[in-house]
Amino acid sequence: AAQEIEGSQFTTFPAQVKPQLSSEPVYGNRFAYFEFHDPHGAQIITHRFQAKVSNLNWQLQPETVESVSNWPDQFAPYLKPQTIQDQQQFQQVLKQIGKATENKNPGLMQAMNWIDQNLTYDHINASLQADANHALNQRRGHCSDYHGLCATLGRAMGYPTRVTYGLGLYPKNSPSHCKMEAFLPPHGWVSFDISETQKLVKSIQSSSDLTPQQKQNLTTAARQRLRSGFRENSWLLLTKGTDYELAPPASKPVRIVRTAYVEADGVALPEPDPANINQREFSWMTAHRYTADKTFKKPFKDLSTLNND
Repeated sequence: AAQEIEGSQFTTFPAQVKPQLSSEPVYGNRFAYFEFHDPHGAQIITHRFQAKVSNLNWQLQPETVESVSNWPDQFAPYLKPQTIQDQQQFQQVLKQIGKATENKNPGLMQAMNWIDQNLTYDHINASLQADANHALNQRRGHCSDYHGLCATLGRAMGYPTRVTYGLGLYPKNSPSHCKMEAFLPPHGWVSFDISETQKLVKSIQSSSDLTPQQKQNLTTAARQRLRSGFRENSWLLLTKGTDYELAPPASKPVRIVRTAYVEADGVALPEPDPANINQREFSWMTAHRYTADKTFKKPFKDLSTLNND
């Protein structure tokens, strides 16, 4: 298993509130639901647990992916695309991807290539909602916009896909991070991280410590790792899927849950993004601390991992 969770415990301060634990039926996400009545000042929710997390490298060869014409009913939630506002532009992108797709390479790989070539990483001009429309129209966004668009492109081409959210287990402005998974027989669910790979390649290309040949080799290795499917042990999965009802239900369905969904008097509070240098106020925020039992490398920061994965 990619991760195992044990010893989960919740505490709150200063109000003492016990959570209601439940699972939503579409994707199987588990939630702890807290109600604070007439709270006085800030409320802190602490979740303590032990996690065993492993690197996963599928070593996927695109030509081995099997084609499926009729997916079983349980894949229906993963094949329903997000509603696209600019269908003409969306169809043009699909046409471009189709022209670039060779018989031996699944269209999903070409969709990832298109996103890498056409989107710019931006924490200020971002949706925080895995919004394919934002990514398509703005050609900018953060991790969820990259993977929301790729998931929607994949579904339009007949691939079951899902957006996944989790925590990066190292200090950063915003601890949450989004990836995308696609069900690719016979490999099953395979994880891809387009935005972090793009950022890694950019850092390689701009490095003054590498020779042109080293830059070329490392760039090739980074993109090959993306295409082969990779999920690092410095990322902890929290939620899967988009557009679902919480359990118990909130005032409306959610697009995604990054680390928490918070309402005050029935009104959803805005998503915080501490990595956005223009944002000054947050109604809620996630902070995390971890203690590792052994040292681990950060594969989207440490170039030596490109030689060992």
